[in-house]
Amino acid sequence: MIMKSAGKYQDSTTTFDALAIPKRSLTRRKFLQRTAGAVAGLSLGGVWSAKGKPLPPAGNTGIEHIIVVMMENRSFDHFLGWLPGANGQQAGLSYKDAAGVAHPTYPLAPDYQGCGYANPDNSYSGGRVQYDNGACDGWLRAGTNDLFPIGYYTKPDLAFLGQAAPAWTTFDHYFAAIMGPTYPNRIYQYAAQTDRLDDSLLPLSTLPTIWDRLAERGIEGRYYFSDLPTVALWGAKYVPIARPAIDFFVDCAFGALPAVSFVDPRFLGTAAGLSGDDEPHADIRNGEAFLNAIYRAVTTSPNWRHTVLVINFDEWGGFFDHVPPTTAPIPATDAALGSDGLRGFRVPALIISPWSPRGQVASGTYDHTSVLKMIEWRWGLQPLSVRDASANNLAEVLDFSHLNLNAPRFKVPAGPFGTLCASSLAKLEKSQLLGELAQSFGFPVP
Repeated sequence: MIMKSAGKYQDSTTTFDALAIPKRSLTRRKFLQRTAGAVAGLSLGGVWSAKGKPLPPAGNTGIEHIIVVMMENRSFDHFLGWLPGANGQQAGLSYKDAAGVAHPTYPLAPDYQGCGYANPDNSYSGGRVQYDNGACDGWLRAGTNDLFPIGYYTKPDLAFLGQAAPAWTTFDHYFAAIMGPTYPNRIYQYAAQTDRLDDSLLPLSTLPTIWDRLAERGIEGRYYFSDLPTVALWGAKYVPIARPAIDFFVDCAFGALPAVSFVDPRFLGTAAGLSGDDEPHADIRNGEAFLNAIYRAVTTSPNWRHTVLVINFDEWGGFFDHVPPTTAPIPATDAALGSDGLRGFRVPALIISPWSPRGQVASGTYDHTSVLKMIEWRWGLQPLSVRDASANNLAEVLDFSHLNLNAPRFKVPAGPFGTLCASSLAKLEKSQLLGELAQSFGFPVP
């Protein structure tokens, strides 16, 4: 594992003021009343440490809470190719379209949505066109791709990540779990394998998940969602652990976080530009506001001293990245689908905690199953597949010999941002179908 400096920044000690709500004399009911409007407005072998030493026994690390926030469909180079000390590239690259005409990469801002472009191809087959046997040059030749896939955002365009990525520990070789679209990767994040290679809703999944492993040991896990619960892909099985996103902010405020939390942004209305998940054609400024709200709630919570926050993206979304993904062991369920074992392209990922080295870039190979490996290591859980069993533990980058509770405050506009896009409304219908499916199983869908 290699750790590189991501540049200098200045720390500032935080106090309890997430969402600008004072902690003193505040009841849970009052907190809910005060924050409801604000949250609604948001775009809601050996194991080794960062210093090359064996990790301490998991129960002695101080970790009591792990939180995972998974955003949507952006590649590392597209979002973080500018990051100092990281293996990123943005300006100066050129890619050929289907006619053999070369086009240079270009900055997208001040266009934060891309409504005038097609949604880039992020399918299983499209990813392999983009991969092109490791050349990583097929971005303009997959599906009906226009020039959107080779656009990028720079540090000033990203109000949260532009500040958080240089300040905390960021990964520059964190890959999507599988070179496929959203649902296979989100299933992977829970199950370390997948039972589909596309974004089909049915049949319902029966794969065992990290929720099951936690339940077997009597360890509490909760799934918080903003509008559409992706765990509805398992039917009604996880209704008992599902909570509205507002509950996450309340649980942070009152120091009532469970051992493991997954928090999802707003998915509904993505294609129309109405969501807060960063999937095109969502306005990425809404995603930045959502992440900052999560960050502030976590780092000002009474639980902060014992908490690890992981921010990642489910898959690359069809956007360019110059680093070819590696292969990984293939679980039996994946093999039955014909998967070739390729990880997806790199995605942005940060680990924020009192043990995170500040201003560092970790360059080991990680993916979504590395998050599961960390959870399993901490609570002594059995792996779900060969993937998490063989994955590098995300906790390897943490320094448990040094506790630093300081967390810089970031000024991030709350929004909402964006305009209604008139393109790709079929994708909006798919989101609505997931909502209808979730409602039929009894999820508290808004």
